[in-house]
Amino acid sequence: MKIRRLTLDDLDACTRLAESRDWGPERHKWRLLLDVGEGYGIDAPDGDGLAATNILTRYGHDHAVISMVLTASRHARQGLARKLMEHALAEAGERTVSLHATDSGRPLYEQLGFRTLGRVVKRTGVFRGEPSGRTRTATADDLGTILALDAEVFGTDRSALLRRMSGFGERVLVAEGGFGHCWRNDGNVVIGPVVAHDLATAQALIGDLALHVGGEVRMDIDEAQGGLVRWAEEHGMGRPWAVSLMARDGLPPGDRSRQFLPFMQALG
Repeated sequence: MKIRRLTLDDLDACTRLAESRDWGPERHKWRLLLDVGEGYGIDAPDGDGLAATNILTRYGHDHAVISMVLTASRHARQGLARKLMEHALAEAGERTVSLHATDSGRPLYEQLGFRTLGRVVKRTGVFRGEPSGRTRTATADDLGTILALDAEVFGTDRSALLRRMSGFGERVLVAEGGFGHCWRNDGNVVIGPVVAHDLATAQALIGDLALHVGGEVRMDIDEAQGGLVRWAEEHGMGRPWAVSLMARDGLPPGDRSRQFLPFMQALG
């Protein structure tokens, strides 16, 4: 089966494949990923949509992320996920590649040379708290400061992605020493990225974004962020579901201690 590059014309086929594997359609998310990354797919030989997919997102010359690794149930155990992974890794070149893995996907990634760096836990709920009084809505004048802080903390260039926040998401907030963003994904609103110099600033940004939503929100929190984990639990964020953060060929660049929430798991 031949690998081909996916385009936005494949959006319907991608969402149908995701729903067939009991993922949400996540149409808004797929559109962004196909725009900023490189989608790869294998067409189903019976002509019924896509048999398998993944997406490679590059950040500068150091880092890349693989996501949306999906195979249609009727084509499982035919080596399609491995074939697409090997293709994406070849395209990534010398970059360190990271991904978030479910327990079922982790054995394949380990065979391909990935190792587990930690666990990231999805937490959802209606946030309980009060406004911090420390944040404000970002303006166009804040973009330079946001990009400079992110380059310092993330460790490589993702400015092309962050420039899309105001159009993709629901709100961008800034505080002294940090910024945060939230975006709608099917039935809830995802908070991320949140980058800040300290935990208190991150909490102010996250809390104010969650209060702006006023309904169910999702936070993907690295278990290494113990203070943030406890704070989130105390403020109503439950139903934890964990995945493994994995990397191949080194460690992703940057200071993960100040990356309090990712943009989304699919973007590292």
